[in-house]
Amino acid sequence: MSDNALMDKPQVTDPPPTTPSLARRRLPRWTPALVALVSAGLGIGTGTLAGWESRIQWGLVAALLFVIVTYALTSLVEDSRQAKDRVATSVVWVCFIIAVVPLVSLAWTTVSRGAELLDGYFLSHSMGGMTNLEEGGGVYHALLGTLEQVGLATLVAAPIGLLTAIYLVEYGRGRLAQAVTFFVDVMTGIPSIVAGLFVLAFWNLGLGFGPSGFAGSMALAILMMPVVVRSTEEMLKLVPNELREASLALGVPKWRTILKVVLPTSMGGIATGVMLAIARITGETAPVMLLVFGNPLINPNPFSGAQESLPLYVWNQYKLGNAASIDRAWAGALTLIAFVMLLNLLARGIARWKAPKAAGR
Repeated sequence: MSDNALMDKPQVTDPPPTTPSLARRRLPRWTPALVALVSAGLGIGTGTLAGWESRIQWGLVAALLFVIVTYALTSLVEDSRQAKDRVATSVVWVCFIIAVVPLVSLAWTTVSRGAELLDGYFLSHSMGGMTNLEEGGGVYHALLGTLEQVGLATLVAAPIGLLTAIYLVEYGRGRLAQAVTFFVDVMTGIPSIVAGLFVLAFWNLGLGFGPSGFAGSMALAILMMPVVVRSTEEMLKLVPNELREASLALGVPKWRTILKVVLPTSMGGIATGVMLAIARITGETAPVMLLVFGNPLINPNPFSGAQESLPLYVWNQYKLGNAASIDRAWAGALTLIAFVMLLNLLARGIARWKAPKAAGR
């Protein structure tokens, strides 16, 4: 066949490849908000018609309708893949709301009830000379006792926990480190009443000492130590090994590397862990009931005589059951929450202050 015949033959070309269209139908951005409003209305309506008195039932029905309606709309407008994605997102939001609602409700109830009595007089006076049915009195003796007991427990538990964590991360090898880790795990799950009974048997019954704030501090320190050890251990593990190796390569001893490199790098997390441990023991009541015993008067000496603490004060006032004591219990609970919040703010400030500064700042 000649070249001219080949040139005259029509050329058959392949059709251009078709690309899938990127434009898909999508629900508007305001669809989740609209579905949430409709689901809430349907939940309220269903609960009202059914005669349900519990608002929790209304909320569960609304949450279930929100997930179902979201899946149905997405399947009709978009596709099944997007529907599954939106359902997963909806379930996450529902779980978040279920977790937040009790917390917000608790905070709102405590603030609304406690703010009625919480003032300067309440914070600066004790229950000395007050009868159970009489209005007035304050929380000063309990606040002072809590500060002293928590402070002493921190002085005992924080150094021991910090040094134990340094040993486990930097030096711990062999059976001794395994034994220490095992006992730290065991102490993490010890109930507070068991720690109180241990100190009661050893300190009060064994050595013959009476109730005091220091006895309660020892029980609180037992509860605080494993939390400090675990949080500090995790923070020390996050320090890059390159920093340790660079310091050791310059001839710096290991103890000085830990003191000047490892600890400053992880100081923010360590401080946060210590404050979380303090927040945990601040609300403990069982060991305080056994060892501190409670006192309506001001006792500034934690080493002699019974003391009061905020959790024990709240329990004793609520246990009385009259209107005046219940108001004092709510005000004491609000004081305790504010105290823990201040500790957390202080921890954040220390963490930011001690955090390593970035280059160029």
